[in-house]
Amino acid sequence: MTLANAARLALSGGMILILAACGGNSTGTGGSGERTFATGQNSPLLGTAREREARAKSGTIWGMFRSEDPNVTVEVNKYLWQASLEVLNFLPIETVDPFTGVIVTGYGRPPGGGRAYRATIYVQDPALEARSLRVSLQSQGGGAVAPETVRAVEDAILTRARQLRIRDSRL
Repeated sequence: MTLANAARLALSGGMILILAACGGNSTGTGGSGERTFATGQNSPLLGTAREREARAKSGTIWGMFRSEDPNVTVEVNKYLWQASLEVLNFLPIETVDPFTGVIVTGYGRPPGGGRAYRATIYVQDPALEARSLRVSLQSQGGGAVAPETVRAVEDAILTRARQLRIRDSRL
């Protein structure tokens, strides 16, 4: 992930959080391992992952916030959500918004690590797949975080999510 993409994700996440405060109602859990949330007209990310992606590619940041149908639900994979919280449990949570799938943390040091990081996690799809998860890391000194580090965090979250799903399937 380039610095420009990380900045765009962070800006989008901030705007999403502001607009998400407009409201929404939880409707429960689906049977296939995803969590479905009904949202109101003012919710920023409405529609399926394909519709959101098409709006995001419309050329401007405002394309993400347009919706044709205000009654469409936003779906978040519960395993990716829980795994993100577990893997990054050493970071203090600043904002959690299950309606848009965004988790924003404060700065914290990983166990055994010397550098402090903060993260923005975006779970954008009900599928338990790598394309459903976006992680952005920022170091406390403002320095760039190596793409390998971001990839390692994403891999750890995906691995933990698969473990949670396997554990639930045994019940």
